[in-house]
Amino acid sequence: MTFQAVYLPLFQARSHFINARGLRHHALVWGDLAQATAEQPLLVLAHGWMDVGASFQFMVDALRQLPGWGTRPIAAIDWRGFGETSSPAGDSYFFADYLGDLDAILDDLSPSGLPVDLLGHSMGGNVVMLYAAVRPERIRRLINLEGFGMPATQADEAPGRYIKWLDEIKAPACLKDYDTVEGVAKRLQSTNPRLRPDFALWLARQWAREEGGRWVINADPAHKRSQPFLYRVEEVQAFLKRITMPVLFVEAAQTVYFMLFSGKFTREEFLERVKLVPNFRLETILEAGHMVHHDQPAELADHIAKFLDAPSAGIA
Repeated sequence: MTFQAVYLPLFQARSHFINARGLRHHALVWGDLAQATAEQPLLVLAHGWMDVGASFQFMVDALRQLPGWGTRPIAAIDWRGFGETSSPAGDSYFFADYLGDLDAILDDLSPSGLPVDLLGHSMGGNVVMLYAAVRPERIRRLINLEGFGMPATQADEAPGRYIKWLDEIKAPACLKDYDTVEGVAKRLQSTNPRLRPDFALWLARQWAREEGGRWVINADPAHKRSQPFLYRVEEVQAFLKRITMPVLFVEAAQTVYFMLFSGKFTREEFLERVKLVPNFRLETILEAGHMVHHDQPAELADHIAKFLDAPSAGIA
């Protein structure tokens, strides 16, 4: 596998740091946050598990070239323990903390309380769905990229989950490091064969950093530990019913997401769950897998712009 060129971003972001909940949070910002309006609000992007906010650069470059998007403010956050956001002192990560962090981050990015447009990918998609249900006044429109949720669990699974968690926190958590940045890029392409070589080499420098002659992933290894809590579908359904703003869900035609669960969670189950969301639309992008913002950034940007720019009456 040969890397002959590195992607050059068309629109540079600046780093913005937020001190909240005992952590130093990092966001990339394109444009002037103060220029957000009710008609063109700030668009906030939330990445998935084992990813970083910079992952959205290719999609942002495509968005920026669309009519009306040349100066609109956009921010991509790094979740706790990822990218340039610091890690908490504990040995595990719990889902509720992502909602707490997002609430504090929005207080900083939109201090006037002006609603934002909010987009999340995968894990981030699940976070933003829950957040929108409990803070509907903060969100104008919501976009979920491949944040399908998880298989239902049963109460009798709880002891085993806690046993697994207790065993995991006793063992050191670690992530593989790499000899070169090209090695990191190859790792990214092995996970997503659709990832362009120039995208992979650029992203590798955001996903990892050079340290002591090795390339180290910008993520706390503790993210690899499981959570002891059950995924209670009944609770998720209660959240979905409370989502009042228009929701666009974007799926990739070649996603392998449901294959991860060996039949324990299907697309049909997901579609049944989201029937509870009052104003929900589903759109599919062809020739793309789970990392749809890498595989088809221009097409995804078109879907996003059409949804966010549409008159309210045209969104049902």
